Amino acid sequence: MRAVSIDADALVLTSRIWQTNATVLRCGAEALLIDSPYLPDELELLPSLLGQAGFEVDALLATHADFDHLLGRLAFPDLALGVGESTALRLRAGPGAPQRALRGSDGELYLKRPRPLSLGAIQSLPVPGRLELGAEELELHSAPGHTADGTSVFAPWLGVLVAGDYLSDVELPMISPGGSLADYRATLEALIELAERATTIVPGHGSTLDREAALKIGEADLGYLAALERSEQRPPLPKGRDGARQRQIHEANLREIG
Repeated sequence: MRAVSIDADALVLTSRIWQTNATVLRCGAEALLIDSPYLPDELELLPSLLGQAGFEVDALLATHADFDHLLGRLAFPDLALGVGESTALRLRAGPGAPQRALRGSDGELYLKRPRPLSLGAIQSLPVPGRLELGAEELELHSAPGHTADGTSVFAPWLGVLVAGDYLSDVELPMISPGGSLADYRATLEALIELAERATTIVPGHGSTLDREAALKIGEADLGYLAALERSEQRPPLPKGRDGARQRQIHEANLREIG
């Protein structure tokens, strides 16, 4: 797991698998962990690593209900998990779905965990809305499209935008079951506006970006969505995201939008 400090009060942790990002934001004595690393050893190390860096996590938040973003509870089992209203609805509608997906993924990777995932108490947060962190407030913005649910988080005093599974430099826009092309486009346009206010953008997977890089990816992704809407079988994929795996994602997108 790689840890990168982007501010004295902001830290990004990148898992060794899927370049999954977790972001820790701090204001005063309060610290919030958004999303999570994936591997069991990374989660076991997380509390001590953050403690040594001066981040005493007292709150958890997940950008959406995909299982790889919900694992903060394995590192901090005594903390409630905060999610946007749409994510809370998705979790209630599919009880046990994240746990089954995690077991399936772990089985494919031959991973064993010391204990199963328990989501415990879910705290549903109004979106759009604001969330206090110390003396400051986080902005919560609706971000569906990749899935049926989603929340992006903007910390204005730090200039940090946590985008969820959007604006990635390693992953093609992915429309999963429950997501939609129209919602993805609307979320992308909203994130581009938010990125104009930010200095650092953290995607769910991939590199931490500065404003210029994030805006370029956003424009490229809008171009890809336009090609997808035309049902182009072989559109020009964004540079760096045009390999075999990205072609598989594109084929799945075509099937998903029908």
